[in-house]
Amino acid sequence: MATAAGRQLEGHQVYDYKLNRVIAASSAGTTIEWYDFYIFASLFAILGEKFFPAGNEVLSILGVFALVYVGFLVRPFGAFFFGRIGDLIGRKYTFLVTISVMGAATFAIGFLPTYEQIGIAAPLILVVLRMLQGLALGGEYGGAAIYVAEHAPDNERGKYTSYIQMTATLGLVLALIVVVGTESILGETRFGDFGWRIPFFLSGGLVALALYIRMSLRETPLYTRMKEAKQHSVSPIKDALEHGGWKRMLLILLGATAGQAVVWYTGQFYALVFMQTELGLSVVSSSVIVGTALVLGTPFFFVFGKLSDRIGRKKIILAGCLLAAFTYLPIYAAMNAFAANYVVLTGLVFIQMIYVTMVYGPIAAYLVELFPARVRYTSLSVPYHLGNGWFGGGVPLIATALVTRLGSTETVDYQGLVYPIGVALMTAVVGWVALRETHHVRIWDEVSGAEPATGDKPAEVVDVAEEATASSAGPRG
Repeated sequence: MATAAGRQLEGHQVYDYKLNRVIAASSAGTTIEWYDFYIFASLFAILGEKFFPAGNEVLSILGVFALVYVGFLVRPFGAFFFGRIGDLIGRKYTFLVTISVMGAATFAIGFLPTYEQIGIAAPLILVVLRMLQGLALGGEYGGAAIYVAEHAPDNERGKYTSYIQMTATLGLVLALIVVVGTESILGETRFGDFGWRIPFFLSGGLVALALYIRMSLRETPLYTRMKEAKQHSVSPIKDALEHGGWKRMLLILLGATAGQAVVWYTGQFYALVFMQTELGLSVVSSSVIVGTALVLGTPFFFVFGKLSDRIGRKKIILAGCLLAAFTYLPIYAAMNAFAANYVVLTGLVFIQMIYVTMVYGPIAAYLVELFPARVRYTSLSVPYHLGNGWFGGGVPLIATALVTRLGSTETVDYQGLVYPIGVALMTAVVGWVALRETHHVRIWDEVSGAEPATGDKPAEVVDVAEEATASSAGPRG
């Protein structure tokens, strides 16, 4: 029997919200989770002082980058664990759990004693908390991207999922704003004494807000209908890997997400590290430069996401990888030449941000379309987090290690760029040869009895049998 809200199944949850609310609720929560993850990296200099022995600045920085990388390394394990839950139980439940774990771990870092207070136990506890952050993020992104995609129309999937793609950058911007704002208010001395803990404490309130927003959402109509039809997987990991699934994931890793990841982390993280360690800029100055460039570049996630609905995802992603690979060296040489000109530095980081939006804006829609709904959460999350966790997350650590090993303390060094350039070129070649275009894929054809949301109407779960009976009976007269 239909309800007044639309052709909803009787006794079934009613979708009384439109696509804009889906996007807002998903994006707000994911932005906060990215904030939690990146606040750690944004404070790399001061965390090195607090959680490692004094007297070796390079060792401290490498130690923090190693801790940052630990969070990235465990992300694929979180992808397998939470991806399985997301395919088995549902998308909404899973990303409620992931944001809770992330928020608790981040909040706890704010209370952690320093190396001076408890010795080696401090970095060891920090490793555990960082691993929890990484595991949670391994389940969060896939859930949010799929949640929006499984509400959106087929012909506008790139446009609507691009809002989720903005959240990683917005989370980083939020982290930079909080760090810079807190230090500006407290002053450098008090910030170094205790103020660095405030950004971690703030996470508690932000996560509570995100949970409140997300509790109002329902399971995606596509997944709901698939589960009612008993088409969902009862062994998501096994089903995702068999019949050549693991080969598909490997090709997507090498031909899409690895290059996307190093471009993302070079343009937004290594640029920050380079200005602080090579050009000698302060944390505040470099953060303002990067933050300004990120804000200016953020609308281009939408531009390239929407463009991918028309011309395809793959060609935009691979073009961004190639542009980055061929121009990084001249861009960073120009950053050195104009180190005293903050306007030019902002422009040079903004160019890198355009590359970021090219590779990242369409990637969620691309990954959603590559995998069937029954194993989509697991299959999407694993290559994404292998690429962004292992390849992308290694950019600061590997680049800094290359500079330390091969560079000179007397000059500005560019050896760190060898790694992202090489990975971006690899992805361009593998992606062009081995991957297909997907913007024509219609994921709503996978199930019957579900219709997407739009800006004008909510999603619907339709009583197919009732509709078929009414249709066959024809009009009465």
